[in-house]
Amino acid sequence: MAAVLPLLAAPGISAASTAALERRIAELEAELDDARQELIDAKEETEEAYQQAAAAEEQLADEGPAPADKITFGPLTIGGALRANYVLGTYPGRGNGPSRGGNGGDFELETFRINMDLKYESLVGKLEYRWYNGYNFLHTGWLGWDFDDGSQIQVGQNRVPFGPGPYGVSQSWFFDQHYYLGLADDMDLGIKYITSIGDWSLDFAYYNRAQWNGRGTSLDSARYDYDIVPWTTSVDPDGTVNYGGTPNGWEERNQLNFRAIYSLDDIAVPTEIGTSLQWGQLEGRRVDDGEHWAASVHMKNSWKNWLLATQVTRYKIDVDDNDFLNTDELVPMGAFDFAWPVATDAWIPAVSLSYLYETNQIPWLDSVRPYVEYSNVVKQDSDFNDSQLVTLGAAWARGGWYIYTDLAISDGNFFVGTETKDGTAETFTNIFSPIDGAGDFGVNANDHWNYRLNINFGYYF
Repeated sequence: MAAVLPLLAAPGISAASTAALERRIAELEAELDDARQELIDAKEETEEAYQQAAAAEEQLADEGPAPADKITFGPLTIGGALRANYVLGTYPGRGNGPSRGGNGGDFELETFRINMDLKYESLVGKLEYRWYNGYNFLHTGWLGWDFDDGSQIQVGQNRVPFGPGPYGVSQSWFFDQHYYLGLADDMDLGIKYITSIGDWSLDFAYYNRAQWNGRGTSLDSARYDYDIVPWTTSVDPDGTVNYGGTPNGWEERNQLNFRAIYSLDDIAVPTEIGTSLQWGQLEGRRVDDGEHWAASVHMKNSWKNWLLATQVTRYKIDVDDNDFLNTDELVPMGAFDFAWPVATDAWIPAVSLSYLYETNQIPWLDSVRPYVEYSNVVKQDSDFNDSQLVTLGAAWARGGWYIYTDLAISDGNFFVGTETKDGTAETFTNIFSPIDGAGDFGVNANDHWNYRLNINFGYYF
């Protein structure tokens, strides 16, 4: 404005022209102010949309794609899910009946679960309990508080903040290999604080112990996620496996987690780039104490309906040589009522590419998301074979229905085929033995590719 004042005072410019020019300048300044405000509003809408998307992703992880007609009792919302599985893969036959490896595959009930959500003013909470064939456990159970600035605190059994999202990079039913090493969708008992500062999303957490053990036949593995657990199996120096006896091993204690994710929304390809850090103690039972740590960098790139998620993690479990495994390169991890040895020192690269296609023109289908995923446990022990997992599939959504159709191909994932190189089934002996055994997430001595076609039918209510 000051720059044009000399022009207004110049000879030959009439008072009327001066007034018109001043009005025009005022109009331009007003338009500029409006444009600035629109830019501020657009940025706020973008940030709000990101927060809503993050909240929706967290809700999907906790509750599944439930329809709107949930049961409510005051501040409580009650829902659940019933899921069944069809499996066909490289599994040796088991007689003339249905088999996962032949005779048309195997159809079985996978899980039933009940969810409860609490929302009373600023008081919030979640509870989820699951039943599987022969065992059951508490999946989630916490109370929390929503602060006025959008922050939240959770106390109880909640999801550990590690990786780019609730399920790591994965969109598939199988997840990626992070999950099987306790580094994705992991529930532990402690306190978590979630907040944001500008474009940063921050999580701070302390966990006193791992997830509570449920009811099952295993020593300490009736749980949803993978934790380091004690067991009763021991291995002699000559490789002889001894079952039963006094429990040995470690239990997770005093774990610290930090995650920071930075959002870049004002670029051609919106990006979230972040890092996750984890450190904790291991309390020994008939063995010396130890510790464990993991560090990860991860990124999510969105372009239209495409989503690319990548992650690289380095983890180390520090334990001494012990009398029951005769090595410091393996520790037992357990979940789903079963435990096996995993490598104590490895890298985990993982990538997932997916596309969300909303099928508005199809009355019986809301959306479909095809995906391709790859992950690998790259073990630092030169005598161990890596554990790779490739998944091709799609997730189909309609109302309360959510169906996964996956073809998984793996060299080193016990849930994807159990056939050995000679065509026989992996045995408990070579799963537990660190000397001549398979132990897919540990030695992986079979070093053999298997496949599994899996269709998971889930109805969420």
